[in-house]
Amino acid sequence: MGGAVGVAGLIALWWLLAVTVLDRGGVVPTPWEVARALWEDRQLLWRSATATVSIAAQGWLVGNGLAIGLAILFFGVPVVERVLLQIGVASYCLPIIAIGPILTTVFDGSTPQKALAGISVFFTTLVGALLGLRAPDQASLDVIRASGGRVIDQMRFVRLRAALPSTFAALQIAAPAAILGAIIGEFLGADRGLGIAMVHSQQALEVPRTWALAMVASAIAGLGYAVTALLARLLMPWAPRGNPGGAR
Repeated sequence: MGGAVGVAGLIALWWLLAVTVLDRGGVVPTPWEVARALWEDRQLLWRSATATVSIAAQGWLVGNGLAIGLAILFFGVPVVERVLLQIGVASYCLPIIAIGPILTTVFDGSTPQKALAGISVFFTTLVGALLGLRAPDQASLDVIRASGGRVIDQMRFVRLRAALPSTFAALQIAAPAAILGAIIGEFLGADRGLGIAMVHSQQALEVPRTWALAMVASAIAGLGYAVTALLARLLMPWAPRGNPGGAR
């Protein structure tokens, strides 16, 4: 109930500002104009959203797969782990808007967009996985060791389970980040997608359509976050509610 009231209040404030303070030749459309654009351009929005989601999903899978795989493979090897973290920090600090043109000149097709989506999620998931692998209490590890278990047994029976909450917390953040990376890649050159549709709509001065595309992109990012949170809840019923990465 409170959420619905908040959304209604936000829409009312948007409408009021659009027709008063921000009324500058249609630069800020009213919610009704955006809603009409959502309906009239629904086919364009659907095609663009489908293309962006496909690219973002592939980048999300590759980036997160590499992050989790490398975290598991090199966990407990201090020298390699430090180098891996440095690579992750470098990938996070590099502005994707700067490396996008380089990727566009090197690769063809949708590969640059997928690469940017993957880069956008790599560092977050890498840190989440590494922190999770360090999460188990020493007593659980000692039980495995006292039973004759090896390091790989500690990883299999204790560390991987302990890493799930913080890894899923990172995956939740990675979902919107992958959408953002894919859209930025489309800004720099693509045949279809939300990013290139926004550029075309802006150049054509189709303000309501531009806002509608932005709303669709935001909705997809939020949906990705929510779906990942739901998967975390289904796969980890023992995790604390409301904080998949919190203390256990």
